Amino acid sequence: MEWSESICKAIDYIESHITEELTIADIAKQAVISPYYFQKGFSMLCGFTVGEYIKKRRLTLAGSELVSTDRKIIDIALSYGYDSPDSFTKAFYRFHSATPTAVRKGEAMVKSFAPLKIKLILTGGYTMDYKIMKKAPFTVIGVSAIFKYETAGQEIPKFWEEFNQSGKNTQINSMYGISIDKDMGGNEFEYWIADHYDPNREVPAGFVTHCIPEYTWAVFSCKGALAGTGALQDIHQKIFTEWLPQNRDYEIAAGYHVEMYSDPADYAKGTQDENYYSEIWIPVRKK
Repeated sequence: MEWSESICKAIDYIESHITEELTIADIAKQAVISPYYFQKGFSMLCGFTVGEYIKKRRLTLAGSELVSTDRKIIDIALSYGYDSPDSFTKAFYRFHSATPTAVRKGEAMVKSFAPLKIKLILTGGYTMDYKIMKKAPFTVIGVSAIFKYETAGQEIPKFWEEFNQSGKNTQINSMYGISIDKDMGGNEFEYWIADHYDPNREVPAGFVTHCIPEYTWAVFSCKGALAGTGALQDIHQKIFTEWLPQNRDYEIAAGYHVEMYSDPADYAKGTQDENYYSEIWIPVRKK
């Protein structure tokens, strides 16, 4: 199944079950891809998470019902997954900038967030540097935490900030940022700030080790500053919206995702240097 067709099926499923309980596993099943990489690909392609899309669509439809029907506000709230008037009012106000009562009285307007539609556009015309390499198992040392997909974009930068402020960055080099979702089916994943493990050195307090299994990896090179929507983010987007969907030979093999960072000390402006080098590793297998 082509990537665009997969996304269309997933969106159609969301829209037809919008008032029911929706799980990432069930949605990803429609796209015939693991929840782990479906969520990553969806966010890269659309600019927001699956959960954000569902919430905006539900609040759009709730607003439409307030305007066009006489249904009780509490009944509308329950229809779209809110178990109390208070939680519904807060979410409704954040999205519409007005309370449900004000909308019902005709004192405020509602906002509309339209369903996603896939359009065929001409893309590409650029080069991506990558290689396919088999790598033996290797062990990393670092710190880890569990993150939900829906909030990881905000929480992981805070995790890095805490790591650097704690002084742990003086005990190991932060060579890797590693995402692990072994089952590739949950709503959360483990994230590591890590370095190569030296078995001849004692593991410092507060650190743990993890062995990454042997895989064949697609390794993408990246040159440019890390901050914001920099070069690494651009490569991420191209991988998930174009390289993977259009690749005839390889598919995702496991729930690992590795970012490798070179030593900032080697560059005049550190990680913000225009020549800063990093890589993205994705485990793949032959189709």
